[in-house]
Amino acid sequence: MSWITVIWSIVASACLTLAALHFVVWWHQRKAWGNLLFSLTAVATAMLGACELWMMRAETPAEFGLALRWIHVPGWVMLLALVGFVRVHLQAGRPWLAWTVCGMRTVSLILNFILSPNLNYREITGLRQVPFLGEAVSVAIGTPSPWMLIGQISLVLMVVFVVDATLTVWRCGRRRQAILIGFGIVFFTGVGTVQVILTMWGILQTPITLSWFYLGIVVGMAYELSDEVLRATKLTQDLRESEQRMDLATEASGCGFWVWEIPGDEIWISDPGRKLYGVSPTERVDFARFTGTLYPPDIEPVRAAVADAFANGGAYFCEHRVLAGDPSPRWIAVRGKTEFSANGTPLRMRGVSIDISARKQAESELHERRGELAHLARVTMLGELSASLAHELNQPLTAILSNAQAAQRFLAMDDPDLTELREILADIVSEDEHAGEVIRRLRLLLRKGEVQQQELDANEIVLDVLKLVRSDLTYHGVIVTTRLAPKLVAIRGDRVQLQQVLLNLIMNACDAMASNDKDDRHLTVVTRAAGDAALRIEVRDVGRGLPEGGPERAFERFFTTKPHGLGLGLSVCRTIITAHGGTLGAANNAHRGTTFHFTLPTWNR
Repeated sequence: MSWITVIWSIVASACLTLAALHFVVWWHQRKAWGNLLFSLTAVATAMLGACELWMMRAETPAEFGLALRWIHVPGWVMLLALVGFVRVHLQAGRPWLAWTVCGMRTVSLILNFILSPNLNYREITGLRQVPFLGEAVSVAIGTPSPWMLIGQISLVLMVVFVVDATLTVWRCGRRRQAILIGFGIVFFTGVGTVQVILTMWGILQTPITLSWFYLGIVVGMAYELSDEVLRATKLTQDLRESEQRMDLATEASGCGFWVWEIPGDEIWISDPGRKLYGVSPTERVDFARFTGTLYPPDIEPVRAAVADAFANGGAYFCEHRVLAGDPSPRWIAVRGKTEFSANGTPLRMRGVSIDISARKQAESELHERRGELAHLARVTMLGELSASLAHELNQPLTAILSNAQAAQRFLAMDDPDLTELREILADIVSEDEHAGEVIRRLRLLLRKGEVQQQELDANEIVLDVLKLVRSDLTYHGVIVTTRLAPKLVAIRGDRVQLQQVLLNLIMNACDAMASNDKDDRHLTVVTRAAGDAALRIEVRDVGRGLPEGGPERAFERFFTTKPHGLGLGLSVCRTIITAHGGTLGAANNAHRGTTFHFTLPTWNR
């Protein structure tokens, strides 16, 4: 049995096997350059072993010189791969020194094929057979070439480069890598180089066994990369478990994560997110497919929100409906952040989609209940005004009856005065219109329905309310003064609800002045601009002032100073004004009384 053949074959097989495995890793992960460089190192080691076996079996000096010439090729590949591995995997080492090492080694390779028989010998005069592992192997007898120093200097520079990189890695705290990779390369390269030099100069009568030493480097590199693979495998398992937990959490919370790769127009969506949008697990999703899942009226607002995110810093937020909801559309709230390139081009957008259908349903129900409460407050208030309203209606009805009786008497005459009859009929029409206007205002306030946002004149609302409560104000002896600013910008809101607010404030003011003397009941209603985008309406009285606890106490639900009050009026008023985008407040006047005031945004076309 030839132990030399067996051992060198095992070394080559092991190296080629490791090289193949890590080449496959690199092939599937093209950014794993460390695996490719290791694969080259392992292949070069196997080639070194083959050339060494060739030299040991050489039968002539020419054959030995040819084998020694070709051994420089895997040696060159080995050195370049090791330098690259240190730079890529350890992320250390001086670049200029790395380029110097590679340059020197390349020069020595070129000279190796120019000089004869090779870089190491001027001439090989003969072969000597020496015993090695129980066999006789060939060793060269000849004159060493001084050009061999170029290759040896490149090896020395490589050792310096690796030592420098190892010290950097050690100082960074990565001591295991420093020992396993850095120290391993320095030790085995140094020992192998010494063995080659001593053999070339005839000091050692042994064959060149450089592959043994580089096998130690290959083993160290393989252990390091394998350890990384194990860590990556464990990390993958942890990540998979984390994704499963995250999917469970997001599915329970109704959330879905997504990433939009903008240049390629491809959207990755987590499984819970695909369920939200009604997209199959294997379906490719782009922006057009995403918008196809939306409720048609919501597509343009979503496009506008995306454009705004691209133009103004990347923050993306919108709420939209998707058609996957059954039987009604599902509401989704989306938040995202855009990432940009150095030149400001949007690269990707990451975000989360949350199912808010339950919240929207609750908001809808709350809106309905709020409307019912406001309607109840109006009905209650009109109940308090029933006597005044009856008086307001009784006046035109009495006038109509009197005029109709007078007309009958005129018609009973032999020669009725037609001019007088025309005047009587005109009075009847006028009083009928008056009664109809009172009834119209009552019907508006008693109406129960959806909020109607429209363009409104604040002064007109004030005057309509004052006409409605004119009799009640007269009955309570309240003197009303209006200070209505001319040419006010229109406001946006629901006419009935804003009339309800103003009516409530006026009636509260009357109640606050009920204990005053009859000639000391003054009510002032003011309208004025409040900046460029708002309008302010004030109701001032000279009554008893705010209750103990101030304005907030007055706006509390179920708090009332009236004997038979519900304590809902001011609370409902504040809710209405807040829903209109305004504010409602109160403050005691400087001398006496209270001013209730509310602001409303102006109309934006």
